[in-house]
Amino acid sequence: MNPVMETIRNRRSVRRFRPDQLRREDLDLILEAAIWAPSGHNAQPWHFLVIQDKQKIDEMSEKTISLMSRSPIDWVSKLAGREGYHLFHRAPTVIVVSGKKPGNDLLFPQADCSAAIQNMLLAAESLNIGSCWIGLTGFLFAIPEETEALGIPEDCQPLYSVCFGYKDDAFVPPAPPRKEGKISFYQARKP
Repeated sequence: MNPVMETIRNRRSVRRFRPDQLRREDLDLILEAAIWAPSGHNAQPWHFLVIQDKQKIDEMSEKTISLMSRSPIDWVSKLAGREGYHLFHRAPTVIVVSGKKPGNDLLFPQADCSAAIQNMLLAAESLNIGSCWIGLTGFLFAIPEETEALGIPEDCQPLYSVCFGYKDDAFVPPAPPRKEGKISFYQARKP
């Protein structure tokens, strides 16, 4: 099988990690993959904040879970109430992905940043590093003081977090089946 397709098919959201920190050379490759993502008009509207401080990661998890517990969305509040739940699954590295705030010449930084995240996820898999895209940090990022405390540039808005760590291979989940009926082809009508 083509190695790119093999990496795509093998990638999983990993939620169990070994405690050892990522090697700098592995982290640099993941970040390099991110900055080579496509972006509209080559705007490259992203900013990546790497956090490898366990205390800060735990603090962000606790604050976000507290906010999630008040969510009117049932599955979110239930997840927040799960005993022992850690938003980042105790991964040793978290990358906060921010996008430039939309302006006159910038339309869709969230799409561009999502492409960068997908590149990071695939690069991590190619290095046998586990990863999980965390959208729930949006609860925390909605509080301006939290964004400021992270030192994210003023012209950027944090969008998502991604956690990374070496896989605890005993807990890598199998691939769920793909849903059918998700592809169609446009057929031009004959005159």
